[in-house]
Amino acid sequence: MDNKIEVALQYYNLKQKEILNQVNSKSNLTTEQIIDYGQEMAILEYKITALEVAKEN
Repeated sequence: MDNKIEVALQYYNLKQKEILNQVNSKSNLTTEQIIDYGQEMAILEYKITALEVAKEN
């Protein structure tokens, strides 16, 4: 089970980095785009936190 959690953590961390790179590479984001990226990041943070807690238990 730990291996599946590790794979999921790697996947979500990669997705998080991709979003950060997209945001940081653009200088003309609209307010809507910033909000959308923020919502995606919040979802990923929630999933990462849940997986880290599951990994500890």
